[in-house]
Amino acid sequence: MHLNPYGEDAVNLAADLANRRPANPAELADRCRAAGLLLDGPATPDDLDRVHTALDAWEKAVDATDERERADLVNRMLAASAAYPRLTDHGGTGWHLHYREERQPLGVLLSALISVGTALHLVGRGMHRLRRCAVTECTVIFADTTRTGRRRYCSQRCSNRDAVRRHRARTT
Repeated sequence: MHLNPYGEDAVNLAADLANRRPANPAELADRCRAAGLLLDGPATPDDLDRVHTALDAWEKAVDATDERERADLVNRMLAASAAYPRLTDHGGTGWHLHYREERQPLGVLLSALISVGTALHLVGRGMHRLRRCAVTECTVIFADTTRTGRRRYCSQRCSNRDAVRRHRARTT
C-alpha cells in the first residue's frame, strides 16, 4: 500500500539534490534510483536542465521570508509542473497516485515530485518546516520532519558547532 509517495521522501530528495546539485545526467539518474525512484529510461541533458530549473524555483520557496510568499512560490511550481492526479501501477509496485502524465521524462517527473511533495510536506507538517541551517556560514537546506517541528540545524555537527560558539561567547 502506498500512502503518500509525494511526502517526506520527495522533499528530502529535493533537499539532497539542491544541496549537492547533480553534475551530469548519469549522476542525476543514480541519485534518483538511490532514493527509490523507478526510472523509465536514461536521464538526458534536458532532464538535468529541467531539474536545475526546478531546484532554482524550489530554493526560492525555501528562502521565502513568510508563509504567503512561500505558498505563492510553491503554487507557481505546482502550476508549472503538476497535472491532475492519476492512478498507476507502474513497475508492479501497487496502485498509487501520480501527479503527472504517464511516461514523462525524468526532468518532468522530478519537477512534479518536488512541487507536490513540497506542498504536501508544508501543509501536512507546517509552513515553517523547510529551511536552511541556522549556522550562518552553512547553507544546507533541510526538511524538518521531527515530531516537535523545532529543528534548526542540518546536522548534529552544525548543532554542536553552534553550541560551542554560544558557550565560548558567554565565557569570554
